[in-house]
Amino acid sequence: MTPATHAASRRGAEAGKARGRADRLSEALVFARYSKSRDPALREQLVLTYLPLARTIARRYQSPRVPGEDLVQVATIGLMKAIDRYDPDRGVAFSSYAVPTMVGEVQRHFRDHTWGVRPPRDLQERAQRVLTLNRTLSAELGRPPSAGEIADRLKVSLEDVVEALQACDARDTTSLDRPRVVGEETDTLADTIGGEDSEYDRVDDAITAELLMTRLDAREREIVRLRFHEDMTQSEIGERIGCSQMHVSRLVRGAIAKLSAAAESGPR
Repeated sequence: MTPATHAASRRGAEAGKARGRADRLSEALVFARYSKSRDPALREQLVLTYLPLARTIARRYQSPRVPGEDLVQVATIGLMKAIDRYDPDRGVAFSSYAVPTMVGEVQRHFRDHTWGVRPPRDLQERAQRVLTLNRTLSAELGRPPSAGEIADRLKVSLEDVVEALQACDARDTTSLDRPRVVGEETDTLADTIGGEDSEYDRVDDAITAELLMTRLDAREREIVRLRFHEDMTQSEIGERIGCSQMHVSRLVRGAIAKLSAAAESGPR
């Protein structure tokens, strides 16, 4: 590099620094004016100035679960909150204050809007930490880390990591209308779900009836069996046991009354 070229390069660098200082001074003045006036026009100017930073934060958290434009909007909301809360008199650079605010907004969006089934808040946050560390360790180790390695790094128990990994399965849900074989016209997942079996109720009723029948004497049990199991008429039952139809009717009513009372009183 010739002396002239070197001098020109140095002058360009100094000019760039001067422009940077001027830009920072200009932004500081805008922030100072906005903090006093809360002028919407100044707020819009600041949002447009730092919108590229919001897009950078959104790209950092790109995920197939959330459209990229949605993430940009969420990060921008965080940017506007940071602008409204920023105090230029504290001497902290706005970007240093705004980045954590935008990151927090994006992380809350993932926590609150990307779970198919929402576990408790502390479990959500632990699952997010496990997922983040899983990606980091995978890059470091060149392989997926074990649950024990994640637990050691997070300083939590192995059970906590396993619970968090299981909770991660709740992030995504599958439609019951989806074909069992993707890309083919087959049965849906809903077709694999069984329904309630009415036979369970029938078996339960039969056991209950058998227990209640022990409250009847032998003749009453026989009359009930003939009437309701053999479906015989009262006249036919009377001929079978040797009594009138009217007497059979009284015996049937009496047996049913006993069974009803026994059912209400419960088992002995």
